[in-house]
Amino acid sequence: METFESLVRAEFAPKNTYLNTASTGLLPTRAVAAVRAGVESVAAGRPQDMFADVEAARASFARLLHVPATRVAAGASVAVYTALIAASLPAGAEVLTAESDFTSVVNPFHVRRDLKVRTVPLERIAGSVRPGTALVAVSAAQSADGRIADLAALREAAREHGARTYVDASQAAGWLSVDADAYDYVSSVAFKWLVCPRGVAFLVVPEDFGGLDPLFAGWVAGEHPWDSCYGPVEELAHSARRFDESPSLFSYAGARHSLELVEELTVDAVRAHDLALADRFRAGLTALGQEPVPAPGSAIVSVPGLGHRQQELSRAGIEVSDRAGHLRAAFHLYNTPADVDRLLDVLSG
Repeated sequence: METFESLVRAEFAPKNTYLNTASTGLLPTRAVAAVRAGVESVAAGRPQDMFADVEAARASFARLLHVPATRVAAGASVAVYTALIAASLPAGAEVLTAESDFTSVVNPFHVRRDLKVRTVPLERIAGSVRPGTALVAVSAAQSADGRIADLAALREAAREHGARTYVDASQAAGWLSVDADAYDYVSSVAFKWLVCPRGVAFLVVPEDFGGLDPLFAGWVAGEHPWDSCYGPVEELAHSARRFDESPSLFSYAGARHSLELVEELTVDAVRAHDLALADRFRAGLTALGQEPVPAPGSAIVSVPGLGHRQQELSRAGIEVSDRAGHLRAAFHLYNTPADVDRLLDVLSG
């Protein structure tokens, strides 16, 4: 019987101490093999049916976020889906966002000059929803430092004031359980904690589509795609597939297998593994006299003032990020206690 450890060992073999999943997740062996097979099939003039991989990936992501696959659109970019939501809002609508949230989550609202974008500290976002707020947009976990939004409080405040909710799960999906049914819209890239190739992203919409118009609909958004290749699409997909972007098929060929692996491991098991490592690092930092940004329950640890050591660590074979002068370490399923101890050892030198 395969265990968490044996599954991970069979799929990942990093050549360094890789603690940078918040930037890019490592690819499992099964995804690499699938991408290679897809590329080789096209090179040989016998392309595989990689559209089947898109549907399998959609279904897998839907299960991970606890929604029907009919509510999941498949694309390539969170920014594109944020822009779709921004375009649905009436002129003068108020959008509430968190300070220093990731650009893809907030910038499309600023591009629409006729919207009122209000920004508050993450810790105050639930308490800042007010009558007249049309939408609250926030990342489930902050990219810069791993702080986790109080989504339950946000959901209740939005419900009380009649506001819609938009959650970007890019830094959460894969290690933090996200119930997408609790929010109006949920987006996520998949090349981080979901260990997929870059070029895969998803959007969860309500059953009634939440007032979104399929502004970039092409032939893949038709109810019968292969009958929608010429002229206007006569019948849009009856599901969230009407919001699909034309897919990066090689990426989805790998994503199908990456997402299946996360399902096999289970998000609960991944979370327990990741948080144990993050807590080990936090304890080690305290022993070194360093205090990370408070982010309890997060797999991302950000240490103020140590960002300048990123290049030194990279030369030592340890991959982390420098974010605004903070050293950011991200702990995921392929990391071990030895990885944590090696990072602490170099930092103590």
